[in-house]
Formats: sequence, C-alpha cells, structure tokens
Amino acid sequence: MTGEYLATGPNATSTGSVIGPSYTQGGLASEAVGREAVQLTATGQYVQFTLGVNANAVDVAYALPQGTSGILSVYVNGVKQSHELQLTSAYSYISTPEIYGSQTHHFYNDVRLLFGTELRRGDTVRLQADASDTALPYTINLADFYQVAAPIQQPSHTVSVLSEGADSTGATDSAPAFNAAISAANAKHEAVWIPAGNFAVDESLQVNTATIEGAGDWYSQIHSNAFIDNTSVVPGPVNLKNFAILGDTVGRHDDSTANAINGSLGTGAVVDGLWIQNTNVGFWLQFGNTDVTVRNSVVLDTDADGLNLNGNATGVVVRNDFIRNTGDDGLAIWSYPAVDSHDVFAWDTVEQPNLANGIAEYGGTDNAIVHDVIADSNALGSGLTISNEQFASPGFTTLAGTIDVSGDTIIRAGAMNPNWGHPMSAIQIDAYDYAISDVALDLNDLNVFDTPYSVFELVSGDGTGLPISGLRIANVKIQNVGTVVFQGETQGSAYVANVHATGVGAAGTVQDQYPPATPQFQFQLGSGNSGWSLSPTLAYFPQPSPAVP
Repeated sequence: MTGEYLATGPNATSTGSVIGPSYTQGGLASEAVGREAVQLTATGQYVQFTLGVNANAVDVAYALPQGTSGILSVYVNGVKQSHELQLTSAYSYISTPEIYGSQTHHFYNDVRLLFGTELRRGDTVRLQADASDTALPYTINLADFYQVAAPIQQPSHTVSVLSEGADSTGATDSAPAFNAAISAANAKHEAVWIPAGNFAVDESLQVNTATIEGAGDWYSQIHSNAFIDNTSVVPGPVNLKNFAILGDTVGRHDDSTANAINGSLGTGAVVDGLWIQNTNVGFWLQFGNTDVTVRNSVVLDTDADGLNLNGNATGVVVRNDFIRNTGDDGLAIWSYPAVDSHDVFAWDTVEQPNLANGIAEYGGTDNAIVHDVIADSNALGSGLTISNEQFASPGFTTLAGTIDVSGDTIIRAGAMNPNWGHPMSAIQIDAYDYAISDVALDLNDLNVFDTPYSVFELVSGDGTGLPISGLRIANVKIQNVGTVVFQGETQGSAYVANVHATGVGAAGTVQDQYPPATPQFQFQLGSGNSGWSLSPTLAYFPQPSPAVP
C-alpha cells in the first residue's frame, strides 16, 4: 500500500455528510477507521481523494444499506471511468447472538480496482453517486491506494494449473486441476504456477508439501472459502505466494474448518504476498506449524479472526501484514490445545476489529508482539490483550517465560463493555482463568494515542480476583486519554517507569476490584513518570473528558 486516505481526512473533499465521530457500539461511525465516514445520500454527491503518491490501483472500504447492492461511479481527474465499483452488502450486518453482548456488526466491506493507467501525485480520484448509482446512501470510510506491479510471468521449472485443466474464467471447479498440478510439480521437485485469471476451487486442498505461486495478488484470484484445509500435521513446507483468495462466506462459523488457510503448513513454510477477503478466517494455523513465516499479506473482511495460532505453533513469524475489519481478533496467539512458543507478531497493522481485540495473546511461552500498529478496536475488545483466558480445556498453556510487548502503537482503542457496564482499556492485562505469574511480562516503548477511556486495564475477567505479577511497564508515550492511565480491577503489582502522559481526562487511578474484598492493585513507581498520578484513588469509573460520543 502506498497510502491510506480517510474520507474525512486532509487528502479528501466531499459534498456528502460526515457521520461521527462515535464510539457507540453498533453504528457505522464507530466501526469506521478514524471513527468517522462520509455518506453520499443524494445523486451527484461525491468524495474525492487527492493523491500524495503515485498509484495505479485502489481499495475502498464502504458500507451499503442492508440487503442492497449496486454500483458507484469513479472519476479520475474529472473524467468518468468505464469501470464502476461493484458493491454489495451481502457480507455485512452479521449477528452473533451466541456471543453475549454483541450486536449486529461488520457493516463495512472492501472493493478494489486497477485503474489501467498510472496516477501521479496531485491527481484526483472521485467516487460519485451518479443517476445510475441507486444504492443510496453510500458510506465511504477510506481509500487505500496501491502501486501494483505488472503480472509476474511464469517462471521456468513450474507446472501451470492450466496444463492440468484449470479453468481461468472461474466457470467450473478447478480443484481437481490444482491437485493434479501439485502432484505433477512435486514429482519434478518444482512449483505450482497460477497464472492471472479467476479460478474456482470448490473443494479444499489437502497438501503435505508444495510451493504454490501466482502472478500477483491482484491478478491470480482463487475463489474459495477454504483453499487449504490440512486437518492434521503435515511435513511441509506448504509455501504460498502472490495470489488472492476471495471468498463469499456470510456469517460466522466457529464449528467449521472452512477458513481460507486452515491447519498445518508444516515446517519452514513461507507465505508471502497473499490477499484474503470475505472468508470466515484468514489463517487458522493449528496441529503443527514450526518456523513458518506469514509476511506481506492482506486480510480483509473476515467474519472471525484475521490470523490465529491455535496451538502447536513454534517459531512462527507474522510480519508486515495488513489486517482490517475482522469479526474477532485481528491477530491472536491461542495456546490451546498445546503451547505456542517463540512466536512473533512484528510490524503488522490491524485496523477496526469489530467484535474483539486488535492483537491478543491467550497463554503461551516466550512470544513477542513488537512494532505493530493497532487502531479502532470496538466493543468486547481492547486494542491489545495479554490474557490467561483459556476458552477451552484441558490443554490450555498459561503465559510463561518472557512475553515481549514493545515498540507498538495503539490508536483510538478501547470501548464500553456492554457486559461489564464499564470501559475496556486500550491495553488489557487479564488474569482470566489463571493467575498471571511465573512470567516476565514486559511492556516497553509503547505509544498510545486518543484513547476514549483508560490506557491500562488490570483485570481478572472471570470475576474471581486472580492476581497479576511479573508485569513491567516502561517508556510509554500517552497522548489524549479520556479518563485515567491505570484501571485496577484485580489484585497484583506492576513496576512502572518513564510513562509520560498528556491530555489525561481524569486524575488518579481506578481501584474498583471484583470481588469487592479483592486487595487493591499495587504500583512500584520508578523514575521518569509524568502527566499522571496514582492519587486520588477512585473506587468508580470516572466519566471521560471530553465526553465519548
């Protein structure tokens, strides 16, 4: 991506109506990146973006009224383009009554377009509701502009899926051709090649080892809800590179393995340059993944997680990936039914998870969450959660070793929890099912901006008052927090040093433990703290200042 432009940002102008800002659960503005969007409610209204960089493609995050679909006209430098944006609400308005406290959510979807020409800095791209564009109102959140390289040509020593009978028009199922190409390529120790085109893969592939490459994630497009489904550990590596997986999943399916990439990729696999959209989950990695790398990939509009390491993940590196509009955690480490250890989330961006956390770690040993950016978490989640919540048992492995959380930036994160009746913070440390002990939990060199409520929540989310220990918080920059820096809801202790805050909405620290007899959380203060204080002790949750819309 060369640039992300909010419809309400400095690089945009509009004749539509601005909605937001809002942090209220269940609204279009609260689910928008930046908590604002533009609505085009009448013919002739538009939002126009002025490019600050060169680009030749765009991805637009939009919402339509429930049950509608339609087109939206595109103009470049005032000239109407021959290709409109094809929009739908089919993947939006998800209800999950089984998740207590949830409301209808997941309003936005994405659509992308190659312009077919090079746009320069200063050029304009206008999205306009013309007379033929009747799916009003159109809600536009943002436009991501891309510089997409030309299609990659088929390398030598590869087996094309076309040679095995694949249909590049997408009219017929190409799963048998893909399986045949994998067998033929493996027999020659070669890679599978997916040329530019649209390929329907109606049956999931079970792959022990393979290298599958495409012409680029804007060109080689696989239409599948579940492309890889390895339901037991495989030797691997299963290498995947430069193609898109475009699903049509409607609604969340927790009882299904129908995820874009599901199961084991074996040992040493590299996933590079995938685009995954409209599937249940992007990557659900389980059964056995060792020294696997997932990098430079995009996951959009999933009904549940973007990527989840569901046990038996060792040395997995998730790096430089872009995740947006997930129906559950954007990125998660879940140490069940076996330990996840020595795994790293680094330099990733997670935006607008609309039912859970931006990044979450549930148990695990010696893992790292570093240099990531998290923005605009919604109800039932924080920007970043480190937790001993098990979700299932037996087999859950609690936090252990050293958990490194450093260099991360968290923006507009935290929300009012409808179940607890009080706020969730930008960063949550949660002794949910087990005490947090026998672990070095290091939070260092963090940036936290524009938090509507508090910054750090120290809690035992199951309401049993389990303690937190081994927590060290240092070198944190905080700008604009609606209430307090620290929100204590359980017992325990933390060392705090060089935490600098400006724009703090309420003085003091919340100490509202549950159960009520639980001792207060203790803070050992080092040097360099400024802009906040432990006193007064607040036995209630203060109202944010300014008020949260």
